[in-house]
Amino acid sequence: MCDELGSDVGGGAIRKLDYLVAPGAGPARPVWIVNSTFGGKEGLGNSCANGGAISSIGVSWNILNSWFSYNSAVGHGANSGLGGNGGAIYNDGNEIVLNVTSSLIENNKANEGGSAIFFVSNDKSGSITITDSITRNNPRGTFETPDLPGFYVIAKQPAQIVNSQILR
Repeated sequence: MCDELGSDVGGGAIRKLDYLVAPGAGPARPVWIVNSTFGGKEGLGNSCANGGAISSIGVSWNILNSWFSYNSAVGHGANSGLGGNGGAIYNDGNEIVLNVTSSLIENNKANEGGSAIFFVSNDKSGSITITDSITRNNPRGTFETPDLPGFYVIAKQPAQIVNSQILR
């Protein structure tokens, strides 16, 4: 059971906190998600206040050959309220890196920001890269990053999109 309301709570399937060795040391070793399915079809998705499938604070991720579908962030009010960010993935912290490769992220929903991915590097030192992947049918919540449907990103540079389709 996952909290349905809360500011930094989440992770309908996986929740990971603070994987940094020491502040300022740079991104720590990432958590790996490989050949995994979160949801799969309607009725099987995960839900939580934030990060319907996975949620983390201060954690880097390498996600490879995985499928996120029908997950939802059911909170409301964003971080100043009771959640609702990151329908599939919620990644928050400082020195964090999110790499998504050869994956499909579709049919996820967030009441607030980032139906596909919510990525916030608070000190703008983190980065996000989407490679050889497809995101589609992740509807806009109350906010998202312009020209990046289904995403909300604050990072040191714009999200790096490599050989991928980011579709409404």
